[in-house]
Amino acid sequence: MILINLLPHREAKRRQRKQAFFAGVAAAVVAGLVIAGVWYLVLQQLMANQQARTQFLNEEIARLDVQIKDIASLRAEIDALKARQKAVEDLQTDRNTPVRLLDELVKQWPEGVYITSIKQTGYLVEVVGIAQSNERVAELLRNLLYNSTWLEHPELGEIRAESVNTGGKELRRLFRYTLKVRIKQPVVPAAAAAASAASAPVKAVAKAS
Repeated sequence: MILINLLPHREAKRRQRKQAFFAGVAAAVVAGLVIAGVWYLVLQQLMANQQARTQFLNEEIARLDVQIKDIASLRAEIDALKARQKAVEDLQTDRNTPVRLLDELVKQWPEGVYITSIKQTGYLVEVVGIAQSNERVAELLRNLLYNSTWLEHPELGEIRAESVNTGGKELRRLFRYTLKVRIKQPVVPAAAAAASAASAPVKAVAKAS
């Protein structure tokens, strides 16, 4: 027996192909939407992480700015304290300078040499006086150069002969001199401590060797 298919099989196949095409397109659209949604969520997460890191960095920068300001104020206070300490040390150092100066002048001035004026500018002292002879002035220079504890670098400005009336009728020949000398600067305690600390390793190496 022969069977004859009277249905429009071509139309049926065409509809099946259309349905399969639309189903594939729908599946592709759904897959694309899912992928786009996942990518959007990933981007949102990355942006949130970046914003969190940026916020953290901004907070740390603000905290460091506060610390820098505190450090700057502390440095200013330390500098002010150092300046005050130096002023106090200078006052303590210079307090006994006039006494030492006069005592040293008495010790080093030989007989026959007299002082008429003394002028001190900082650590520089200018002395003007008269002497009985050039040899007396030379002896004074030697004393200041080799024997003085508090005075150094004596420099004779000028010396000239003058006839001076000493109270009688006769004029006496004397020598007027101008002398400059420096007061030795005492070692500041802090500087002395730093110097001793710096020399300590050298001493240790010397003992070890």
